[in-house]
Amino acid sequence: MDGIKGKVVAITGASSGIGEAIARHLAGLGARVVLGARRVDNLKGIVAAISADGGQAVYKKLDVTDTEDVLAFANYAVEQYGTLDVFVNNAGLMPLSMVNNYKVAEWHRMIDVNVKGVLHGIAAALPIFEAKDSGQFVNITSVGDRWVGPTSTVYSATKFAVRAISDGLRQEVSGNIRVTLVAPGPTESELAETISDPALKQLAIEKFRTDLLPAAAIARAVAYAVSQPADVDVNEIVVRPTAQKAL
Repeated sequence: MDGIKGKVVAITGASSGIGEAIARHLAGLGARVVLGARRVDNLKGIVAAISADGGQAVYKKLDVTDTEDVLAFANYAVEQYGTLDVFVNNAGLMPLSMVNNYKVAEWHRMIDVNVKGVLHGIAAALPIFEAKDSGQFVNITSVGDRWVGPTSTVYSATKFAVRAISDGLRQEVSGNIRVTLVAPGPTESELAETISDPALKQLAIEKFRTDLLPAAAIARAVAYAVSQPADVDVNEIVVRPTAQKAL
């Protein structure tokens, strides 16, 4: 994909799962990737593997709930590679629960990471994009951005919010800045590990975490959107396992 080679791509939540897959895939296509997450040991290993395969990658510890941290992350990409072309808002949590379990702290954490984290990414990267009048946001949501059911009320609300933010941002920015929403169905990741109720975690794994997409499938979708010519903006991509008919 010639449209990817040489681009500088910053990715949040890049220490595992979808974020890691995006980093590895885009680096393999010639992008220069900047990985951000809290788990530095994981980031070191991924960057070492990408480098060993001939790719270009760096990392920086990142907490997306901290505005200044995200700003420093975006600026680090520019410091390392001279520019920033794509910002992937991927970091997310999914501690599912019934509302009347009153897991208020978990609600706040989801809003802080899933919604505020995306806004922090936009606030950090948009000035860079506006200064050169080009760039692309790729916001990773979930099919939960268009579906809600028992236990997913707050999680889906955060994803609905990111979908709205993405569509509004697309309309507000320059005609040369692109905004893409990628909504995965059930995908191999550590999301279920954030469910604090053991019984609910097991139920979620049995009911919703079957027939999982490989994380590489989402990475390929991101690559498709990023590789398009500058005058083509892929607004939304929904990727589900073939066997998934609901949600």
